Amino acid sequence: MLDLSDLASFAVVAGLLTIIPGMDTALVVRTTVAQGRRRGLAAAVGICTGCLVWGAGAAVGVSALLVASRLGYDAVRAAGAVYLTWLGATMLWRTRGRRDTAPHDSPASQPASARPADSAFRSWVRGTTTNLLNPKIGAFYVAILPQFIPAHASHLLAGLVLAGVHDAEGIIWFTGLISAVHLARRFLDSNRARKIMDRITGTVLIGFGLKLALSSR
Repeated sequence: MLDLSDLASFAVVAGLLTIIPGMDTALVVRTTVAQGRRRGLAAAVGICTGCLVWGAGAAVGVSALLVASRLGYDAVRAAGAVYLTWLGATMLWRTRGRRDTAPHDSPASQPASARPADSAFRSWVRGTTTNLLNPKIGAFYVAILPQFIPAHASHLLAGLVLAGVHDAEGIIWFTGLISAVHLARRFLDSNRARKIMDRITGTVLIGFGLKLALSSR
């Protein structure tokens, strides 16, 4: 099926893509600070789920068809741009009027662990949606996967295996990142720190949304 040299070569390429900071990293860091380690991990698993879907789609030609179709690509790109911009704008809006200091007994003054949190499922959905609405991920898989799939192999199975390698690297990377953020959460989990974090993350997501909206193939 796939020899070890193909897997190793793909792992290097996918590993480099994984550690490059982007909207996935921003989403996981922000979720971990605001909601805790479990929610951050759920968002990371959602991102990996999206990669698995893109990998399967690329292997069977769905992603290739999307990239080949200008209308289909633009539709996904527009949806992704709107979603990321909305997600970022929501974060920025929530910081509006939030003072750096708040009364001790107000909800804003409480640590994230003491405030109602999104369910792990919602964090997973947010991670999955963010990844699936990024056609650049599909384009990456279309461009890279065929180079590592032998002609005699099952394309779907090989695509899932390669996407699984990428997901394994992603989980390892995000687990380390989440652990580091969790250790620093005591210092980050103040009203001022959350305000700064939401503003940075919101700005990053809006930036990626605008970049996606204005980008070409």
